[in-house]
Amino acid sequence: MIISSKVVQLLPCYRNRITNKLQYSTTENVPVNVPEPVISSSNIAQFRKGAGGRSSFSGNVITVFGNTGFTGRRVVNRLARHANQLILPYRCDSYFLRELKVPCDLGQVLFFPFQLDDDESIRKAVKYSNVVINMIGTYVDTPNYSIYDANVEGAWRIARICREMGVERLIHVSALNADPSYKTQFIKNGAFLKSKGMAEQAVRSEFPSATIIRPSVMYGDIDRLIYNLITRWRVDPFGNVYTFNAGEGIYKMPLFVNDFADGVNRVAMDSSTAGKTYEFVGPHCYEMCELFDFIFIKGGLTADINYRYRRVGIPIWFLFTSFLCHSYTKIYRRPGVINWEWFDFMEATSDVLSAGDTYLLKDLGVSLTDFEDMGAYYAMQISYLRPYKPRMAAYPQCPLPLRSPPLFKQKPITFKMQNIVTEQRAFGL
Repeated sequence: MIISSKVVQLLPCYRNRITNKLQYSTTENVPVNVPEPVISSSNIAQFRKGAGGRSSFSGNVITVFGNTGFTGRRVVNRLARHANQLILPYRCDSYFLRELKVPCDLGQVLFFPFQLDDDESIRKAVKYSNVVINMIGTYVDTPNYSIYDANVEGAWRIARICREMGVERLIHVSALNADPSYKTQFIKNGAFLKSKGMAEQAVRSEFPSATIIRPSVMYGDIDRLIYNLITRWRVDPFGNVYTFNAGEGIYKMPLFVNDFADGVNRVAMDSSTAGKTYEFVGPHCYEMCELFDFIFIKGGLTADINYRYRRVGIPIWFLFTSFLCHSYTKIYRRPGVINWEWFDFMEATSDVLSAGDTYLLKDLGVSLTDFEDMGAYYAMQISYLRPYKPRMAAYPQCPLPLRSPPLFKQKPITFKMQNIVTEQRAFGL
C-alpha cells in the first residue's frame, strides 16, 4: 500500500518536523534568551521539591547511624514522613534492612556499608549530609567491639569526622543517668552508664554544638522492658519473679518509643536545639513494683488461670543462675537471657532528672503517651498466654499503677517568699 505525499504531510509528526526545521534553519539574527548555567553549591536546601511528605524533599540530607536497632526503625520512619532524604549506614546483613526500604519513596533512602573503626567509610557516609544522628550503643561486649569501643570511641570518631566534613548538626543519643563516675547498684564496675557519660564528654570536645539526648528506658514492640519481664524465661515454675529489692525503692519513667522518635525528628528539624541537652522521659514516674504488678496482670499471669505470681527479691540461687548467664555473655560476647549490665540499668537504677540546663520532651511540644495505655497493650500482645485472652474478657480490670513524683539530682529553683531579703532604713539614707 502506497501513501501519497499529501497524506504524509497531514500527519502530526511530519508537521512538527517541518516546524522545527523552519525554526532552526532561519538565517535571520533572532535574539535568543539562553539561561545561565546553574552552579551547584553546598546549600542543599535550594533543591527542595514538593509540598511535604514521603515523596517530597525538604532539603535535608540526614545520616542515621544505628538505624537497624529498636529505636532506629521508628526514627527513620518519622524522618522519612517529613520529606527528608536519608543515608543509612549499616554493617549487618541486608536482610535486616527490609523494614527500612519502605518508609521513603524511591531514591529517598540510600544504604551504605561501613565499619565503625574505618574513618574513610564514615566520611563517605556523612559527606553529603547536613544532619547526622548517632544512635549506636550497646550494653554487651560483641565479638567485634567492646562496650567502650562502641559507646565511647565510636561516638568520638563520628563526632570528629562530622566536624572535619563540615556537618551542620550532630545529634547524639546517650542514656538517662549517664555519668563517667557513676557507681552501679547491682553489678560491680558496670560499664554501660559510665561509657555513655564518657561518650558525652568526647562528643562535646569534638563537636561543641552537638545536641545530646538522654532517653529513659523505652517500651514498645519487642522491647527490653515488657518483653524481658513477661517472658517465661523470667518466671520460675512456682510463679516467682525475681528482681532487685523486689522492685521497691526504684522509680522509673518509661517512655513510649514512638514519642522518642517524634522528639528526635523535632530536634533534627529545629536548629535552635543545637548545643542543648534533652532528657527524654515518660509523662509519669512509677515505682518498679507497681510496674511489675501492672504488666503481669495485664499479661494475664494472674490467679484466675491458676498462675501464682509473686514478686520477690533475689535469692542466692538466682544470683548463681544469673551469673552463669552473665558469664555466657562475657565469654561468647553476645546477649544472653539475663544480662547484668541491662539488669542494673533497668531494674536497679532510678530515673533521676538533672533539673539544670537540660530540657524535656514537653519543651519540644511532643504529646506524651501514658504507660497505662500502650504499656497494657504491649503486655497483652507479648504475653505467652495470649491465646487464652478471649476467655479472660469477664475478669476484673487491673488497678492502675500508682504514680510517684519524679526524682531530681537538684531541686528545681522555685520562688519562695522567705528568700526575699528586706532592710529597714531611715528616710533619706
